[in-house]
Amino acid sequence: MNNAVSRETHDEYVLVRLSGEVDLSWSQQVRQEVLAALEQSNAVAVELSEVSYIDSSGIAALVEGFQNARGKSQQFVLIAVSTAVRAVLELARLDRVFLLFPDLETARRG
Repeated sequence: MNNAVSRETHDEYVLVRLSGEVDLSWSQQVRQEVLAALEQSNAVAVELSEVSYIDSSGIAALVEGFQNARGKSQQFVLIAVSTAVRAVLELARLDRVFLLFPDLETARRG
């Protein structure tokens, strides 16, 4: 699977879609996209359904986005989290920190 990141606007949310393996080789780009999305909107969702692997650098990029958003009272959610990513989040107990939703529509309803 090829690594890819894209950014789309859906009403009040900016949606950052990730796919592939989020590791040290491109987690910096993921970080930049997440932070750019937070500059663009007060509500950011990161879709992870097509992420087959995430390492600590990828998790760090998500945590930095979360902390950046929280510091500015912005909304930051993870949606459609893949089984592989969910396992890492649960292992690190970050599933208790991030707001996780099955899809953007559910995130909008809170």
